[in-house]
Amino acid sequence: MSTTAELLKGAAELFPDEVVTSAHVRHFELPAGAGRFALITLDNGFDHTKPTTFGPQSLANLNTAIDQVEAEAANGEIVGVGVTGKPFIFAVGADLKGVELLKQHSDALAIGKGGHDVFKRLSALAVPTFAYYNGAAMGGGVEVGLHCTYRTVSKALPAFSLPEVFLGLVPGWGGCTILPNLIGAEKAVTVIIENSLNQNRQLKGKQVFELGIADAIFEGADFLEQSLIWTASVLNGSVTVERPEIDRGEGWDQAVAKGRFIADSKVHGAAPAAYRALDIIEASKDGDLQKGFDAEDQALADLIMGGELRSGIYAFNLVQKRGKRPAGAPDKSLARPVTKVGVVGAGLMASQLALLFLRRLEVPVVLTDIDQERVDKGVGYVHAEIEKLLGKGRINQDKANRLKGLVSGVLDKAAGFADADFIIEAVFEEMSVKQKVFAEVEAVAPAHAILATNTSSLSVSEMASKLQHPERVVGFHFFNPVAILPLLEIVRGEQTDDASLATAFGVAKKLKKTAVLTKDAPAFVVNRILTRFMGEIQNVIDEGTSVETAEKAIEPLGLPMSPLVLLELVGPAIGLHVSETLNRAFPERFTVSPNLAAVVKAGKRGFYVYSAENDFKPELDPEVAALLVQGDVVLTEEQVRDRVLDAVAQEIGLMLEEGVVAEAQDIDLCLITGAGWPFHLGGITPYLDREGVSQRVNGKPFLAQGVASVPA
Repeated sequence: MSTTAELLKGAAELFPDEVVTSAHVRHFELPAGAGRFALITLDNGFDHTKPTTFGPQSLANLNTAIDQVEAEAANGEIVGVGVTGKPFIFAVGADLKGVELLKQHSDALAIGKGGHDVFKRLSALAVPTFAYYNGAAMGGGVEVGLHCTYRTVSKALPAFSLPEVFLGLVPGWGGCTILPNLIGAEKAVTVIIENSLNQNRQLKGKQVFELGIADAIFEGADFLEQSLIWTASVLNGSVTVERPEIDRGEGWDQAVAKGRFIADSKVHGAAPAAYRALDIIEASKDGDLQKGFDAEDQALADLIMGGELRSGIYAFNLVQKRGKRPAGAPDKSLARPVTKVGVVGAGLMASQLALLFLRRLEVPVVLTDIDQERVDKGVGYVHAEIEKLLGKGRINQDKANRLKGLVSGVLDKAAGFADADFIIEAVFEEMSVKQKVFAEVEAVAPAHAILATNTSSLSVSEMASKLQHPERVVGFHFFNPVAILPLLEIVRGEQTDDASLATAFGVAKKLKKTAVLTKDAPAFVVNRILTRFMGEIQNVIDEGTSVETAEKAIEPLGLPMSPLVLLELVGPAIGLHVSETLNRAFPERFTVSPNLAAVVKAGKRGFYVYSAENDFKPELDPEVAALLVQGDVVLTEEQVRDRVLDAVAQEIGLMLEEGVVAEAQDIDLCLITGAGWPFHLGGITPYLDREGVSQRVNGKPFLAQGVASVPA
């Protein structure tokens, strides 16, 4: 039987590039004469921008520190042991770069077992142990604290979570087992399943305390000092920590059932992690921790060797790394400063853009439109949203006043845009309208100003073709809702120069958006893929398959919403317009559904109606059902799914051949950040590879072995 040290040594050899975390032990006397105390500080030697993680060598270092304090505790030299982190960071869990390298189930099992063997030594010491959550704590960082006897948390702690299920893992170093036994199954299911599947929702310090994960909460400024005073009070008996009794009966079972319902609604059985976590929570009801730890080891090893986790890590890396260093962006030194922004249009989209530019750039923003009423409405929207931020305490009164003072509206473009550096249009999606607007703007804007279009599908080159300076026109396509979806497709027209493009990328970074460079091709990336995807759904409905079957066929992908609910969100008229644009460009692949056209003509906002009697679940609108004209070709769910996935794989293959984006990775980044496609699909191309669709349709996978899969 291998010792923990041997297990970790073997694992460390597989991962030579680990950023190693040290575990420093220091001693001091606690206040109020409570005795000599050992404090272990987790620190990787970098500042807070490189958070502390646990790879095999890091776990080995913590193991060595525990060797020391274990001996001191056994000899009566110390009265307690604490664990804390470096400034702003407690620890953020397992080092995923190491997980990516694992090729064998046995190696994956060793990582799970190694973490457990080290962490559980904290609860086995001869003296009480304390975790001081001083900063960001995630995954294994949360779990090392769960193994301690007591926990305190900083009010300033910005992010606390068990994000494993979101990535395709389970909290496998004690989280699934200890947390429900500490705070009850219902709260544990919220933290482990619900928060994870809601785009990895984070807890703040106050919530960590209110959930009962931490026993005490202190201000950030003197957090460690106050935690040590509290520790002394616990050790000398003047403070007693009382925890509520756990419902190990029906309440536990109901919590697990609720977790399964949440998992079904989010991933529809398509990704195994949530279900494995719930199985462990269910089995932990009797409080047998070791049995739970063994189950966590197995689940961790199985999932590490599975495609969903590799897709999840791939997706995580796309968002965290590629999203911050866009492929093909020109040198940032070419970017020009932006000190004033103009917005053409004052409708909802334009107003959302004005608010975003105002909040992120904090420069004057001026809106224009065709009449005063629209201009006033646009400025009024921005003012109202600033008031909401003030009401929620997100900004103070001074900032609210300053932001309101920076936004204005005028009818005269010459007065509004004469000194603007960046002007974006968000007017009606019609080429002649856009060209007319740009001609008017070019006549009054300074020579250096960028002219940006928020078009979702029209040609940027054609839009710029009648201007004197087409080189300064860029596509700047946001996704709705602008404040929430991170993606920004930056489109290079045929004449766009590097300085204009660099300025656009510079602005995108200040807007805190994930920018992806795309060629000026019809509908760019997200709308082209979604229109092909939706078009195939429409086709099978038009041919004769029921709406219900067509929708259910896509459920196993675990998308954020069904295709027809998405159509409702986008608006059927916009969906129809984009399909018409793409049909003109690629008539052999993109159809215009007569049924969708009929729905738009009838003024319907979608295919569904919602009622309280049916718990607001979508039901086919009888008026829409009456409009549908269908053929007699009825497909099964599997046939529909194959057809839709084949269409998507074909379209992505063609887009890559055309050079719409640099690589398949950019397609995935766009779908994750612009359409909310799940991490467990890796966007889409890893899933198409995993299911054999890429090979079937294009004769080859999109990604090399090991990029979003287990290395060969």
